[in-house]
Amino acid sequence: QVQLVESGGGSVQSGGSLRLSCSASGFPFNKYWMTWVRQSPGKGLEWIAGISMKADKLYYADSVKGRFAISRDNDKDMVFLEMNNIQREDTARYYCLRPSTVSQAMGTTPPRQDEGYWGQGTQVTVSS
Repeated sequence: QVQLVESGGGSVQSGGSLRLSCSASGFPFNKYWMTWVRQSPGKGLEWIAGISMKADKLYYADSVKGRFAISRDNDKDMVFLEMNNIQREDTARYYCLRPSTVSQAMGTTPPRQDEGYWGQGTQVTVSS
């Protein structure tokens, strides 16, 4: 079955960096767009980045553009989120998602927890 396992979260000071990883299994990874989504306390889901099958198309939310970078390794079935200049508002649980549609991967359709395949998430907490 499809499995997505995130890692790399933790506590970081404002201005710091983290690299989140997501290991995928149970499906032909190189045939699917992948996405990172986050959820802050008391807030809804926020799509933050999407990557095409061959990594030739990258999409970012305005809130992270220029600071975060999504990438993938199709040989290892992994997707990554490089987070730089992390700010307090980036505190959230970060989820790796195999979305149901390309529009969800691109951020033009909001993510839904009852659609696609989700990992368990990894927590990022930012302190000043």
